[in-house]
Amino acid sequence: MGQASTRDRIVIAAARLLQRQGYVGTGIKQIAKEAEATLGSVYHFFPGGKESVAVAAIEYGGQEFAMLLRDALDSADDPGAAVEACARQLAEGLRASGWTDGCPVTATALETLGSESDIQQACAKALRSWEQIVTEKLLHSGFQAPDAGELATIIISALEGAEVTAQVNRSEESLRATGRQLARLVGSYGVSRS
Repeated sequence: MGQASTRDRIVIAAARLLQRQGYVGTGIKQIAKEAEATLGSVYHFFPGGKESVAVAAIEYGGQEFAMLLRDALDSADDPGAAVEACARQLAEGLRASGWTDGCPVTATALETLGSESDIQQACAKALRSWEQIVTEKLLHSGFQAPDAGELATIIISALEGAEVTAQVNRSEESLRATGRQLARLVGSYGVSRS
């Protein structure tokens, strides 16, 4: 395998570990082992060590979640139904993982609050990009820009919180209930596609 694939394996392994055990609980040696890479190759690609690997992993996880979000939102023309479908997909994925594969950003974000680190900035960028995806769906569905932006913030915040609750309770219900109520909220605007 070439250098790029080794780097990719390191990033993907780090993303999975951060997703399951957070930043503090993930060590650089464990990342190397999971990636089937040497410690030297990890430092070759990421001279900044654990923090720079984590930034790349958050970017990767953020893009991966963005694809899931886009696919779910594209599954229905009606924006409320699309948001509910997204919550349902998150619930099913979480259950299938044994409640371990939550948001790729949340665990790390919570551990780095209050810092102006590259990690915190990568987490914030990921959240903004997800909100933008939801905003675009709402705009294409006929929502006005101010409403679309605020609703997108609420939708992403609610889904993130519901996902954590689902993990803690080992139950899909918080995500499913959040999806149903978000669909009602979106529908309450009475926007119809013409």
